[in-house]
Amino acid sequence: MTKMLTTLAIALFTAAALPAQTGSAADGSASDELIVPAEGRTLEEFRWIKRPVVVFADNPADPRYVQQMQYITERADALLERDVVVITDTDPAARTAIREALRPREFMLVLIAKDGSRILRKPFPWSVRELTRSIDKLPARQQEVRDSRMEPG
Repeated sequence: MTKMLTTLAIALFTAAALPAQTGSAADGSASDELIVPAEGRTLEEFRWIKRPVVVFADNPADPRYVQQMQYITERADALLERDVVVITDTDPAARTAIREALRPREFMLVLIAKDGSRILRKPFPWSVRELTRSIDKLPARQQEVRDSRMEPG
């Protein structure tokens, strides 16, 4: 039942906020979707490709989880611009590889850099503005911004 609720919640958030942002990468590597379930995934598949933001809860009805997903879907564009993938895990019984690696307790938000290092862990929802500020301070992100200014546009 919990797995079904999680899938439904992800589908609703994705469909409502990101109708044109779904699909798979052509090479079969990390997904082009903003919001993906943790089941069957590892953090390694996103290394050097995306910045994972992992959102854990013990239940998809957790008010903190609902609030966090609202923050994410309301400002999805800012996260996509920063190569973020949001990985959701609301079923502790599933014991996903990502849950095993990060060992959350109840609700938890984790920001991971492209190199795989853990930037922050929060036991409460964080706004996209706060997340993007943390991402924008990363040296790799600053280099991406400099590189984009150099490209002819």
